[in-house]
Amino acid sequence: MSTPEDERSTVDVPESTVDWSALPDVVRTRLAEIGADALGGLPAVDIPAKLRAVARFAPAKRAKLGAAPIVAELASPAFRSAVLEWCRENRPSSVDMPPADPAKAAAAAVLRSDDLAPVYLELVARRAGDAGARAERDAALARAQRMAADLAKVRAELEEVRGATAAVRGESDAELDKLRKRLREQGVRLREARDAAAAAEEAAGKARAEATAELAELVAQRDREADRAATERARAARAVADAEIARQSAREARQADEVRLALLIDTIDGAVTGLRRELSLGGGGPRPADLVRGASAGHGMVGRVEDPAALDRVLALPSVHLVVDGYNVTKTGYPELSLADQRDRLVRQLSALAARTSAEVTVVFDGAGVVAVPTAAPRGVRVLFSDPGVLADDVIRALVAAEPEGRPVVVVTSDRAVADSVRRRGAHPVPSAVLIARFGRV
Repeated sequence: MSTPEDERSTVDVPESTVDWSALPDVVRTRLAEIGADALGGLPAVDIPAKLRAVARFAPAKRAKLGAAPIVAELASPAFRSAVLEWCRENRPSSVDMPPADPAKAAAAAVLRSDDLAPVYLELVARRAGDAGARAERDAALARAQRMAADLAKVRAELEEVRGATAAVRGESDAELDKLRKRLREQGVRLREARDAAAAAEEAAGKARAEATAELAELVAQRDREADRAATERARAARAVADAEIARQSAREARQADEVRLALLIDTIDGAVTGLRRELSLGGGGPRPADLVRGASAGHGMVGRVEDPAALDRVLALPSVHLVVDGYNVTKTGYPELSLADQRDRLVRQLSALAARTSAEVTVVFDGAGVVAVPTAAPRGVRVLFSDPGVLADDVIRALVAAEPEGRPVVVVTSDRAVADSVRRRGAHPVPSAVLIARFGRV
């Protein structure tokens, strides 16, 4: 029974006598083109395993992308004989009719393993070397011509410089003669002036002494006046700086007072309105119970917030400000998350709470160890990070102290020291677990 290998028709090709690793580039390119053309028409059994992927390329890409493996496989007599047989059937002019181009003729001789193949290759290599030598010779001639042109240009410039130098030398000689004549005239005048100067020197000595004394006095007076002016300018600069600092401090204090006053007025107005509405209070004077002696109403008492319902009642107060100790809450509710994920989750939950309660919400995190601070926070939540060397607890105390007296402030923290300090300032401390439970009621 015959196999596909038995049915292949082959052409006996002798062993190649050329060094395939030293083929000239033009011959290697021609062999790659012939092999690429043959790959498109050869049976699959005649195509080496290394070229089967190349055979699937488009015809235009085979010779370009698969040149190296094609030429390497052509060194094998089996593949070379299959390519030679295909060329004789489909491209006889490329292998059996020697072309006029030596490179193509050399490629055909190498493909046929012709004895003249080394001669063709040597001819191609010699022509390539001659072409390179001619190119180098032409480049050298071009450089020589450019150098000759540059030399001629330099010589012309040198002649111009020589002419200009001669002209300048002539002008210098004429100018020197004029200077000598003028010097002689000045010599005569100098002698006359010397005689007159000798007569006036004695009188000038007295005047010089008087002028020197007067100049010294003027210089001393000028120095004293300059010192006084510098002192006055320094005082004026300090006064201007002090005035600017005072104006800035006054503006900042006035702005802070205005903000505190506005918040206080809003808080008082909301509280009064809520109390009137809840207690159905109308106008009029004191009630009989208000006039009973022997007892007094409690003032300034801060109620305890121990459950989510109580927290909701406090957050329903007008103009309430909710201040949250960030990491204290997140490490109570979801300590298994990373710090960045803890911050993101808490801010999202606070944003939803702010939208439902209309409370002002501020969350404070320790800034130590924070690599990337968020550039923006969700709507309704103010996110603060303590500065280097400052604790978040101190920032929370400063926020409570900055609020006007009478405004309801709620501080969420399980830190006992922070809770006690803000309670003394009139704020409502809330354990972190209460806020976590309030989030769970959504």
